[in-house]
Amino acid sequence: MTETLTWQMLRDLRTSEFTQAGDKWHEVSSRSASDRGRVDGAMSAKLRETQESDAAEAALGRLRRLSRNFQYAHTECGLIRTALNGLAGDLAEPQKQLKQALADAASLNFTVHEDGSVSYPAAKVEDLTGAKQEAPGGSSRGSSRLLLDPPGLGPTGQPSLYPGYSRFKPVNPNAEKAQDVADRIAGAVRSAREIDARYAKTLNGLRAEKGLDVTAATLKDVARDTADVRSTAGMHLAEGIPQDKDPAERKKWWDGLTDEQQQEYLKVAPDLIGDLDGIPAVVRDEANRSYLPVLIDDLARQGGDEAQTKLNALRMIQDKLSGSSHPPMYLLGIGDEGNGRAIVSYGNPDTSRNVSAYVPGLGTKLDKDFVDGTMKRAQDTALGAQEVDPSTASIVWLGYDAPQSADVMSKGDAQRGAPAYNEFMAGLSATNGNGDPHVTAIGHSYGSLTVGTAAKEAGGIPGVDDVILLGSPGVDAQKATELGVGKEHVFVGAADNDPVTHLPTKGESYLGSSVGWVLGGPEGARTANDLFDVGNDDVYFGKDPASEAFGAQRFEVDDGPRMVLEAGKFDAHSQYFDPEKDRKSADNIANIVGGRPEALVREEHR
Repeated sequence: MTETLTWQMLRDLRTSEFTQAGDKWHEVSSRSASDRGRVDGAMSAKLRETQESDAAEAALGRLRRLSRNFQYAHTECGLIRTALNGLAGDLAEPQKQLKQALADAASLNFTVHEDGSVSYPAAKVEDLTGAKQEAPGGSSRGSSRLLLDPPGLGPTGQPSLYPGYSRFKPVNPNAEKAQDVADRIAGAVRSAREIDARYAKTLNGLRAEKGLDVTAATLKDVARDTADVRSTAGMHLAEGIPQDKDPAERKKWWDGLTDEQQQEYLKVAPDLIGDLDGIPAVVRDEANRSYLPVLIDDLARQGGDEAQTKLNALRMIQDKLSGSSHPPMYLLGIGDEGNGRAIVSYGNPDTSRNVSAYVPGLGTKLDKDFVDGTMKRAQDTALGAQEVDPSTASIVWLGYDAPQSADVMSKGDAQRGAPAYNEFMAGLSATNGNGDPHVTAIGHSYGSLTVGTAAKEAGGIPGVDDVILLGSPGVDAQKATELGVGKEHVFVGAADNDPVTHLPTKGESYLGSSVGWVLGGPEGARTANDLFDVGNDDVYFGKDPASEAFGAQRFEVDDGPRMVLEAGKFDAHSQYFDPEKDRKSADNIANIVGGRPEALVREEHR
């Protein structure tokens, strides 16, 4: 196709020829991958096992070069195939628009000429006296400009001589229709030419020199080529994703793709599926590992303190992924929007019988503390629960913006995060291979409000059997039964020296009792609280989850150290997951997540 593409060429275009050509390039790509496997396995590996000599080393060097050649051919041919498929897909819409315009022209007895102009026949019209007059036919040419003047008025504000606007009785009623058809033809051709030029540039960029020696530097260019194909064909790939469907439908869509189509997404557009709920965990992990270096490069170019904070955290996550981890890590989501996004699972959530998903709270963002501390909480949970049942995975879900400071007094972040959490949990239900996995939702600090808000949505949290609330300031509920799993399946850990679990109600805060609590401790605050809180069992976001009135199952935790006012430290709020600092709590969490709640050590309600 060329810059002189005409409407006839677009009309007669067979887009299937592009996809058929893409299939041929895919065959070359597949053969290259297979040949590379034979070089690396059957040839290089056996040569290393059986030969030790200078000649053998020289032969291995030549085999490594051959392997690189096959790797390059495999990737580049795959990119060509993706580009050709994208070209076919993108041209389908303007071709459809053109054919509809041509069909409309034929139905109106218009003639479309070689240059795209449209002739219309004469017509009988009434003049101002009501007499029938014959309005002559004419011809309309498609406009290449946007209409900037008001309908019916020219640039001077005088009545326009151009026929077809509602303000004036047209000389020939066919004129407006012919102009519409001509504009649609011209628009379809312009769109097709733009698409053709864009793909031509990308495909030309994939052309290699004859006798190209594929070096390590050459392979680095593959990343640039991949980015070029993504920018050109990305819209084609994005349009195929059922974004408006539920996770179960997305899984069905993914499973229905061919291996080649799945590889297109993984190689060219990993960010489109890396955080897509309903896609299998191993696929999301592969996609996000591929996308992570791209995101790191983007943040490195942005500059600024916020970007640097996220950049440092992503590099730390990348280091952890490149090393060994027990249980193995799965990167289920990553992003730089808001305060940063990261979803990490320890253990495969699709194969495990027990799965937990922990929502962190106040102050959590994509930074060093998240990688060193928050992620470790999920890992500690996985390690402890695997002692109860080895088939266990534990996830930390930073899929929302947790409050950073004063916002902690608002429900807004929880209300915005709850639907996203429920969507994620629905995805876990769709991809888990066990018939009825045991799923636990864990909310810590403000994250417990997010979990509680999610549980109160219609239908509750998808697939969840148990809910654990740790260091909770309340979950915007008065009873455990409001969380949709039955009060016997709502578990609460609340350390007596954790100030967050004693946050006074809004009314109490206004009278300064929160200051009294800080100075005198929780017991000292109760007297002031009596003015508003008759049962001494309310906290900032509703009923105290550790209270008898709330009705949940409270389990034993360490009281933790008392708050140090001068240092602003309240470690009792941070140690629920840590088996070294709070073995009681860690063991109880492990028993719940691992499906053995009968082993809990319980504690009396407040």
